Amino acid sequence: MRAAMWGLGLVLALFSAPALARGPSPYLPLNLEPEIERQIERVLMLADKPVMIRPIPVAVVLDALPHACPDSQELCDQVRRFLDRYTHDAGIAYAGGELAESSKVEHIVPNEHGLPTTSHYDVDAAAYWQPYDHLIVTLGGIAYKGHAVPTGSMVSAGWDFAQLDLGWRDHWLSPLTDSAMLLSTEAPTMPSVTLSNYKPLTSLGLQYEFFLARMSRSDHIATPDGTLVSGNPLLAGTHLGIEPAVGWSLAFNRDLQYGGGAFGGTSFHDVLRAFFNPVAAQNPGATPGVNTAYGNQEASITSRFIFPGKVPFAVYFEYAGEDESRGRNYLLGDVGFSAGIHFPRLANTFDVTYEISDWQNAWYTHSVYQDGMTNDHLVLGNWFGDDRQFNDGVGGQTNSLRIGWEPPFGGLLEERFRTIVNADYDYPAYKHGYDGMLRYSRPWRDFTVGGEIYAGRDVFGSRFTRIAAFLRLGNEGASSTAQSDEEVAQTLSSDQAQVFVDVGATAYRVLVDLSDTQPRYSTGTKESPHLGIGARRPVSDRQDLGARIEGYDIAGRGLVAARLLDYRYRFGAHGAVGAFFGGARYGLATPAYGYYYGLDAAYRDVIPGWDLSLDAFYGDKVARRHVLASDPHTPRPDSFYDITGISLSVSRHF
Repeated sequence: MRAAMWGLGLVLALFSAPALARGPSPYLPLNLEPEIERQIERVLMLADKPVMIRPIPVAVVLDALPHACPDSQELCDQVRRFLDRYTHDAGIAYAGGELAESSKVEHIVPNEHGLPTTSHYDVDAAAYWQPYDHLIVTLGGIAYKGHAVPTGSMVSAGWDFAQLDLGWRDHWLSPLTDSAMLLSTEAPTMPSVTLSNYKPLTSLGLQYEFFLARMSRSDHIATPDGTLVSGNPLLAGTHLGIEPAVGWSLAFNRDLQYGGGAFGGTSFHDVLRAFFNPVAAQNPGATPGVNTAYGNQEASITSRFIFPGKVPFAVYFEYAGEDESRGRNYLLGDVGFSAGIHFPRLANTFDVTYEISDWQNAWYTHSVYQDGMTNDHLVLGNWFGDDRQFNDGVGGQTNSLRIGWEPPFGGLLEERFRTIVNADYDYPAYKHGYDGMLRYSRPWRDFTVGGEIYAGRDVFGSRFTRIAAFLRLGNEGASSTAQSDEEVAQTLSSDQAQVFVDVGATAYRVLVDLSDTQPRYSTGTKESPHLGIGARRPVSDRQDLGARIEGYDIAGRGLVAARLLDYRYRFGAHGAVGAFFGGARYGLATPAYGYYYGLDAAYRDVIPGWDLSLDAFYGDKVARRHVLASDPHTPRPDSFYDITGISLSVSRHF
């Protein structure tokens, strides 16, 4: 009831806003029309617009088109023809269907709203009506064997700076396209109330999204005394992002599963307390020491950097935590670390995306919400959670490679390859899983037609296949763009943008804290080679922003660090100083993760194209979970490693 009153208050506040702002925007389909979604992502990249969350508002793409079109007209014409569907008072936003034949082994197709390989059909559609400038009504849905959800059905009201959506709206809280640790389209869409903006606010380019969703019924919610009750948990989510410079964004995301059953009466005050002080928050009335955690919380820090040049690309990161670490609100525990790189066009006809995710144990499981962070028994986040024994919070790694090709005979050919490796310390029967997808589509009259083959082996050794033929409304995304490398370069070129490689030496020391029953000790000062690769671009006359991957040999184990923020200030003819922040993965018996930050200084162009750099870095409380039989068994579940180092490097930039 309180959530409903809160939503009503937001509606009243919206309709008292100034009339000068634009009205609400409809949303583009999310993982429903891959051909045009691919083209839209390319337009946004050419327009220097980082995508941090999805679904993407139509208005964002319309605003980006003038910046992307001068040297990529045919691509923009395709996208503009698709967006014309949304320029009327009423119309069909999208529609499509497929017929399929598959093996008897059921496997959940990643990111397809819960679609199983055993479904012989899959249909989706949405239509909208805009009776007023500040009100849109959308009716939509997705149906496949055994399931139908009104995905896309919602009422949207408000303005560009504050849009309220009531209904079955998707949420995707990550810059990655094949996975999202917190929230994705892996599970069926939940009904929700969402407040967000599509017009960036202030000079920082602030973007926000707040939502409250109702999850499916669970019969395994544990009360403080251990009794299991039934109910519908709620999911509160937050996204706060900034784009202080063109082509670079940084964001913070949170979600909180709470309520349901005996916990259904929790107050808005309790939610706020859990948000701002997750370590101290408790369930109301909980007995000390028994199920005291208030709900199930997750958080992530994400960034996306667009590199302009003759071969443009975007690089992006997601550093997520399922819990806090060492009793500190700012330290994320049970970390999941993901990274990706996207080339919108290679050799004139290809686009390539590669993404990797690596995670520690305990994701999507919880002692109170024993069905985990799921909706209809499918995880809300990264698809790896449905490719394991149910509720087995095991660590692992996934890799994803997607290649798009526009062949000379027309149409679009897409290939995607995935691998998954689950750790075997909990469930030793896991095998290496993999899958592949091959899809061809082309325009036919007023439609896009094509076929798809999807096959692979899951982590239990079972093989699955699915062969489908599809028909979608519209043909905008399936024809060749005939855009040359030179045209892309003209759109994004910048003489000062640089790709660079660092090679050097590092002096480091590690403070080791194995458990709360053993004294800490230091390794003493040791040496390591240092290797880095990164990219940067100017954002003002003297300031640069970029991203970087670095590697070290720390006590015989590899340390890989990513700079989500890599800032540099140039002065004089050769000087530069900077600061950086990111995450690090330490390759111990099982991976350890922590924040990674520091300062650097450089003498630029010692000789043309070569810099000399001095970096000081700190790996802050790099944490490894005690999951092996040989690990210490104490109340504290982690070992911590504080890694301090200084690197002297020679950098070659291009």
